[in-house]
Amino acid sequence: MEPEDVPISWCLVMSAADDLIARCRVPEGKKVQLKDYDTDWAGDPNVPKSERKRYAEQSLTQDVSELAEAQERLYAADSWSILMIFQAMDAAGKDGTIKHVMSGVNPQGCQVFSFKKPSAEELDHNFLWRYTRALPERGRIGIFNRSYYEEVLVVRVHPELIKAARIPNVKIDDDFWADRYEDINALERHLTRNGTVVLKFFLNISKDEQRKRFLKRLEDPRKHWKFSAADLVERGFWDDYMKAYEEALSATSTKWAPWYIIPANHKWVTRGLVARIVASTSDKLDLRYPKVSPDQETAIEQARKQLEAEG
Repeated sequence: MEPEDVPISWCLVMSAADDLIARCRVPEGKKVQLKDYDTDWAGDPNVPKSERKRYAEQSLTQDVSELAEAQERLYAADSWSILMIFQAMDAAGKDGTIKHVMSGVNPQGCQVFSFKKPSAEELDHNFLWRYTRALPERGRIGIFNRSYYEEVLVVRVHPELIKAARIPNVKIDDDFWADRYEDINALERHLTRNGTVVLKFFLNISKDEQRKRFLKRLEDPRKHWKFSAADLVERGFWDDYMKAYEEALSATSTKWAPWYIIPANHKWVTRGLVARIVASTSDKLDLRYPKVSPDQETAIEQARKQLEAEG
């Protein structure tokens, strides 16, 4: 749309979204308290919710299109790579967000990894090893649906899991977790220094909204496969998880790899914000198609003439 054709309500919605994105980003060194972050954000109350949702979905479509074009240039340039990390409580919408935001991306240039319980081989290595094996190569977008942050979240809530790693002389105390945060920050610093952009999203869902989504899964036979009794067990540790998230977000949101705390009670808000952040970040990389050499230009012109002659 041309600027003069943009409705006032659209400007209000997008201005509110830009403001929210700035507030979602966790500054380096900030002590995070999740109670300060709204899980239910739905835009400017002066604009009807139906209108906010419609414009957010239009923005998602536009950002997905822009991201698809940026991904082609990323792949062609073969210099930068992008790593997107998604962390959240169960039912917060990680799968759906990844599906919608990346819907226009060429599968050849995108990799998605979901990390489950570590294997015996993985436990025989350091806690970052299995994740570094899956890092995106130059020219690609890598997506971690859960990540090495599980090692300071799930493992923080259930420290007995550390025994399986058989770390010699290990002592599970505050220094242990501080060392893990330091290792994670060092890894991400190394990645950014070598051309990998790290984008980290915590999808912030409320406990009540999680309950509603669990109930929907139980009421819909098509979604029964998604439900596990373990989901309810982990829900019982909600407060412990919130504390673990607060500490991890505080310790690992850096200038080079910031965290974004994304409101997740409304899926259209979550998807729209993530798409906008990824698209705008890609745009800042100033990705360009490689320039061809004079010899290549000559070969292209000869090939064009040959094919036209055949016609």
